[in-house]
Amino acid sequence: MSLSVSGEFEIEATPEQVMRALVDVERIPEWSAVHKKVIVESRFEDGRPRTVRMTLSVLGVSDTQLAEHKWIDDEQMSWVLVESDKQRSQEGEYRLTPTSRGTSVRVTMSVDPKIRLPQAVLRQGQKQAIRTIRKGLTKFVVDNYV
Repeated sequence: MSLSVSGEFEIEATPEQVMRALVDVERIPEWSAVHKKVIVESRFEDGRPRTVRMTLSVLGVSDTQLAEHKWIDDEQMSWVLVESDKQRSQEGEYRLTPTSRGTSVRVTMSVDPKIRLPQAVLRQGQKQAIRTIRKGLTKFVVDNYV
């Protein structure tokens, strides 16, 4: 069964600065403790990552995933899971909107694990992911791109 989660927060940076941080996927382990290794396997002509292989550990479960990314200017990045040992499917999106103070970042994610997990545990993991993104990405953007 697939579960979805979303969150929204603001970063005091322009959408372009936030998007530069998102494009820099190989540095995700610097701001997300669950990501152990990230490798870009292919890129679009503009240099943005297309397929990305990630090794991560969430709630004590390790997995290596291959995801395909799509980019819309400095407004949106989305991904879809191509392969994983532990998940049937995963989709997610970052949507960036300029605000008077910077950028509103809306994150949505849907996960369907192969292994049986209590719904409460899966929901807890997803909420932790949103908290990690809010805190880690915000600091990463401010420290490296502003």
